[in-house]
Amino acid sequence: MKKSLKKRGQKFLKKFSKASVQVGAESKEHIRENIIGRFSHIASIRLLILEWGLLVVALIMLAIAQAFWFGDSYAGNSWSTGGTYIEATIGEVNSMNPLFANTNSERVLSRLMFSTIAAIDRSGHPAPQLAEYIRPSENGRIWTVKIRDDLKWSDGEPLTTDDVMFTLNLIKNPAVNTIYDANLANVKVEANENNEIVFTLATPYADFMTALVIPVVPEHLLSDSDPKTLIEDSFSNAPTGSGPFFFNAAQSSSTSNEKVIYLSSNPYYYRKQTMLSSFAIHIFTDQESIISAINAGTVTATAELTEAVDDKITSAQFHHKNSSLNSGAFIFFNTTSQNVKDIAVREAIRQGINMAEIRNEAPNTIALSYPLLESQLKLENYPALPEYNLEAAKSKLAELNGGERKFLEIATVNSGFLPKVSELVGNALTELGYDVHISTYEENQEFVSNVLSKRSYDLLIYEIELGADPDPLPYYHSSQVSQSGLNLSNYRNALVDDLLLGGRETLDESLRIKKYERFLEYWVSNVPAIGIYQPNLAYYYNRNVRTFSNDLKLVTALDRFNDVNTWAVNTATKNKTP
Repeated sequence: MKKSLKKRGQKFLKKFSKASVQVGAESKEHIRENIIGRFSHIASIRLLILEWGLLVVALIMLAIAQAFWFGDSYAGNSWSTGGTYIEATIGEVNSMNPLFANTNSERVLSRLMFSTIAAIDRSGHPAPQLAEYIRPSENGRIWTVKIRDDLKWSDGEPLTTDDVMFTLNLIKNPAVNTIYDANLANVKVEANENNEIVFTLATPYADFMTALVIPVVPEHLLSDSDPKTLIEDSFSNAPTGSGPFFFNAAQSSSTSNEKVIYLSSNPYYYRKQTMLSSFAIHIFTDQESIISAINAGTVTATAELTEAVDDKITSAQFHHKNSSLNSGAFIFFNTTSQNVKDIAVREAIRQGINMAEIRNEAPNTIALSYPLLESQLKLENYPALPEYNLEAAKSKLAELNGGERKFLEIATVNSGFLPKVSELVGNALTELGYDVHISTYEENQEFVSNVLSKRSYDLLIYEIELGADPDPLPYYHSSQVSQSGLNLSNYRNALVDDLLLGGRETLDESLRIKKYERFLEYWVSNVPAIGIYQPNLAYYYNRNVRTFSNDLKLVTALDRFNDVNTWAVNTATKNKTP
């Protein structure tokens, strides 16, 4: 049986081997005949081969392009977390305790590191911040505040009503001497059984919520500090706050007076945590240094410049945007000065200054004719202003001055368009028959002490903050005619005093409108000041970052930080959801 199988196997192998040889020979013959033998025909069909080859290449390229096309349609760049935003500021940092924030750099740090009881919201009006609610009584004399639950300091400790009361008592303590003591002057503050804070005012105040834009400091870190030396406490050098960022480190330059303060994102911030990992404040001594830093690309943005320096910005990476502020540039007449004491003189000067021409020298600003803004309160009637008439003004002034060429001292500060505006006003006054001297000061404590407080001018060309809600009382009420007051015109009028007090004290908007309309009639007829323009914040920033939204309504320049938790410097490619 085994021999039989073996023979059959050998026979099969012989047949398979013979068949394989035959197939191999036929294959060679087939290749020789159909492939190798046809090479001689390639020359005659080379164009067709080339066309087919190009077609194949084109199809491959289209396939690749399609892949990229559909890849882009399902992915895109978006802002991502991380990175450091570096903003340039001017002004020394003597203390990082927000209760003593005097310089611009200190105010920026205060806004970034500390939250306030109330704050200006996106619409440009005061609203609760650390407070859950702020409620006035019907007559506006008693205001009740409830602090939010579950608030925390940047060190993780709870922020409570006790911290707020501790802060308010510090402010009311005359030994502390904070920048907020005027906010609580003649105000009684106490906590009730419902854990609310009750403010009892001596007189009603419709805009008291704005007075509660007060930063809160931690009791658990400052309770043992001496109020008299609070500004010198170690807290001033490394504070703990409740704002969007917390203090990390400070670095001083060994070759200049520059300083950089580094802040980190606060994980306990009561609003959404910031997209930025850190925020750095680079402190410079002057605008020229900031311009150099912008052109070198070492900072991200600044709010310290105006369009007057636009031609000095050479970096193509930097853009700037303008946002109007609730401020006003005015010509203030010192009504106690002998040369402009007469209302008729002030009227003639106003008539002889071409305000339209002057406003042209302050581009992208809004013409300002009155000391109230439409965004504050929409009045029904505005008093008419006289039209420009140079010849009539010259004739009137020649008569009033007895043909004598009087001397006028103009004071202003080296800020924005004010020096140029002062020059134009001086030229106009010269044409009206005056000898004019213009003094331009740096805006510092020396200017406040020696010029503003002493009213050392005949005319002051200056910008003032007008606030979220209308309250012209500080600038035109007789009680503010003092070295510490803000009545820069030394203007006195008993009827105006009553109107300003009435407008401040009533919560009835229709009544406020009537009182302020009457006040404007006196303001126009008595000419304590002339409106020039509503200034803008010119914000220079690197075009590759996201900064504050154009939809924000800014009352002051610091309100740009209202949406700082959405600012970003990093981008990432992310797939889109179909």
